[in-house]
Amino acid sequence: MSAANDGAGASGASTPQAGFEAFEEKMLDNNMSELSIQQFHHLYTSWKNGSRTVIPESTITPIKEGEITSVAEEHENLDHDFAMEAFRHTAFLKLNGGLGTSMGLEGPKSLLPVRRHKARQMRFIDIIMGQVIASRIRQDVPLPLVFMNSFRTSGDTLKVMKADQRFRQENVPWEIVQHTEPKIDAATGAPAQFPENHELEWCPPGHGDVFSTIWESHLLDSLQAAGMEYLFISNSDNLGARPSSTLAGAFAKSGAPFMVEVSKKTPSDRKGGQIVRDRKSGQLMLREISQVPESDLSAALNYRHHRYFNTNNIWVRVDALKELLAQHDGVLDLPIIVNHKTVDPSNKNTEKVIQLETAMGAAISLFPNATCIEVNRSRFLPVKTTNDLFVMRSDRFHLTDSFEMEDGNYVFPDVKLDPEHFKNIQDFDDRFPYGVPSIAAANSVTVDGDWYFGRDVSFYGDAHLPDYGHPSYVPNGSFVGPQGIEPDEWI
Repeated sequence: MSAANDGAGASGASTPQAGFEAFEEKMLDNNMSELSIQQFHHLYTSWKNGSRTVIPESTITPIKEGEITSVAEEHENLDHDFAMEAFRHTAFLKLNGGLGTSMGLEGPKSLLPVRRHKARQMRFIDIIMGQVIASRIRQDVPLPLVFMNSFRTSGDTLKVMKADQRFRQENVPWEIVQHTEPKIDAATGAPAQFPENHELEWCPPGHGDVFSTIWESHLLDSLQAAGMEYLFISNSDNLGARPSSTLAGAFAKSGAPFMVEVSKKTPSDRKGGQIVRDRKSGQLMLREISQVPESDLSAALNYRHHRYFNTNNIWVRVDALKELLAQHDGVLDLPIIVNHKTVDPSNKNTEKVIQLETAMGAAISLFPNATCIEVNRSRFLPVKTTNDLFVMRSDRFHLTDSFEMEDGNYVFPDVKLDPEHFKNIQDFDDRFPYGVPSIAAANSVTVDGDWYFGRDVSFYGDAHLPDYGHPSYVPNGSFVGPQGIEPDEWI
């Protein structure tokens, strides 16, 4: 999750406060549950009191190489039968509440086409379900699949699941529905109002809400009744978070109640959330960049100093999570993240609002003896922007019959498409009518300005197209390199 720094306007000292009663009344009028109101009250109170978790560099120590085990090491030393037994008792939970508004989508991001497989257009949800069904068949495991939807994604997601004749699941629900909370008017501190579309007055409380949603839905009871001991939680837009008996076995073998998959940073991951150790207690904790004091940013962004980032792939023992949630009445004390947005995310001219969120990975600090494991980049393939989608749809990937996104080394070109013309998915698709160009020989891709692409275009080296101030066209079969479009005449 990316979070803006909350700044001075995030605290009660500089933002007028309307009082929680107005929010409670609005939530009750909209039939919000008691637990969702309790959770928002916790976040609201923390925000009003000016709570902002700051984690200075002097209070933590980075995770160092050799300190944690890697999935490669576990694969070499793990007993296969033991790992498969753990996998038979593992369930999947996919966070699927996002609409992809940052790309101009109006429906679930998981319904966005990614690439074709044997002539079929495959969306995120098709690939996720394909991964699970393939594992069920090939490895003879039950592998329950649950989506955490929002009220905006539930209907479309269930429609797809019901239409897939291969998907069958009893005793474990197909979905749980995450909570919603009121957006806060940044100017007044009152519940945000948007008469043009009242739905936009509401937002999810971040993916940390997964825990209270799990509790309220009684999902853990259903999982235990079905013999499930381990729960793997990941984002639906990360197609690298696929079923893994090795990781299930490694988690079971560790004896830990909570495990986070981390991966080595590259320069492009500098701002990723860090799993670090509290210097005093030795307890693992999540530190987001928004929680770093400005004076420590240089150290925090040094990817050679902080070698690992949080992939947001989480493993948790069902019994341990159930015990912890029972102790806290379903609302975990997670640090708040204050996001500044506009009430209509697609229109920057609408009223400014504040959204209070929490991060799922922050729960690692609540589990004594929690651990993490190093995974390679094949486990982290998120799509947050059309730049990411460009790579995902490119010739760098092959979608296998097990619905795994395969690449040679998972080190991809740095792609920067002009946001004025490529940020919106409709604009993006209009400019690549024949599919995205080849990037097999590209080190980086930079497209400035308004460009349209013919078929069979290839990028190479540090490819760059300049902004000519008017719509421009890359002809069929062109090669694009550091000097732009390569001329077709002999020198």
